[in-house]
Amino acid sequence: MTIWPPKSEDLLRPAYKSLADALVRAVEAGELRSGDRLPTHRNLATDLGLSVQTVSRAYEELIRRGVIAGEVGRGTFVRGGRSDTRPPYVPDSQNEEFIDFSILMPVFEPLHLKEMRRALTRLGADLPASTVSAFRPSTALRKYNGAAVKWLALCGLVPGTQGLLMTNGNTSAMTIALMTAASSGDLIVTEELGHHTLKALSRYLGLRVQGLEVDAEGIVPAAFAAACRKASVKAIYLMPAGLNPKALTMSAERRSELVEIARRREVLIIENDAWGPLQPDRPAPIAAIAPERTFYFTSLTKCIMPGLRFGYLTMPLAFESAAANRHLVTNWMATPLMAEIGSRWIEDGTAERLLDWQKAALGERNRLAARVLAGLPFLASANGMHVWLPMPGSWTEEAFVAHARLNGVAIAPGSAFDMSQTVRSQGVRICLGAESVQALERGLTIIARLARSNPEPALLTL
Repeated sequence: MTIWPPKSEDLLRPAYKSLADALVRAVEAGELRSGDRLPTHRNLATDLGLSVQTVSRAYEELIRRGVIAGEVGRGTFVRGGRSDTRPPYVPDSQNEEFIDFSILMPVFEPLHLKEMRRALTRLGADLPASTVSAFRPSTALRKYNGAAVKWLALCGLVPGTQGLLMTNGNTSAMTIALMTAASSGDLIVTEELGHHTLKALSRYLGLRVQGLEVDAEGIVPAAFAAACRKASVKAIYLMPAGLNPKALTMSAERRSELVEIARRREVLIIENDAWGPLQPDRPAPIAAIAPERTFYFTSLTKCIMPGLRFGYLTMPLAFESAAANRHLVTNWMATPLMAEIGSRWIEDGTAERLLDWQKAALGERNRLAARVLAGLPFLASANGMHVWLPMPGSWTEEAFVAHARLNGVAIAPGSAFDMSQTVRSQGVRICLGAESVQALERGLTIIARLARSNPEPALLTL
């Protein structure tokens, strides 16, 4: 059966999305290959009995996903690649063309480079032989255990009844947690808008993912309970503090409600605490409430320095050996040099000093965003790295992203984080940490102007 071009009667509503999905399926099936030229908007619209605007929206969506590309004077061509493995941020080859609000990272200033150079100089003077020769993960963990306990305490977690691993950051920890908590074919539930790598990683591991309804505090308990009644849920994956992309933080009461359901239904919990202690007034981590079933991970990467890819994963003692084995086959161990620098910084106070600096810098940027976006229905947290902007008026997120790029600003559409594949509210994520304060204000001003205007067809995107 031929997938492309689709038959008009096979297209579902909304037609632009159904058309875009059909092209993706054709690429994945090999019917369309990288470099294949696509029909013009008008010709395809005529063939399918659609409006030119509908086809234009489909092509805009496919450009956003990175599946096709347009070249002025030549037309539109297939790039290929699975849409759900493409990150929400622009690649390095393009990021100099934009004010880049698409990538989520902490503020990085010359002082961070100065601190890292100082650390490397000191490390060169008194580098322990064990750091260079380290080959046994268990030995390395014992050496740095004191720093781990100190950092986790800053996050509101006091290890005692949990196992502990050092990791190469949050993605490493997430992989280990998923591999340990679930097996191929198992069902993982999560926020309807959540971690952009979760869907792809779960597919690689053979796991099924279902998005759950989210309100102003995060996952709705009734939605979690309903999912457990309808199917056997192995684990719930959530980000209760500063949810990415919606910038929500769960109350203590909501956390307890979800824990109660997980206990009743014997569901494991995977808690992503990427921001760590950036939000000092948040409730205790879920791992502190339900250590017997929670895999908890955090790192220094998001709250201290992007290049410091080092963090921690705690898990129920019953899963400690299994988690260690999965860490061995995927990473072997946390990189000793990163562990040495990160642990020294925790012990000597550098990490906490840089953490306080980051809180202040992000606080300033959030106040700037609040001023520029005043009157728009955005969501943010006081020390957060991003803002969630629901689409105002008749804007769609695909059109808004395309118009922002035409104006030199890169942002991430909600579809990059979509775990539910159902009707949901439209919105975009605006990251605050990657650019200078001056560029941040310019970019936010452009976004605010677009949000307060009416959408027009982005005629120059192709």
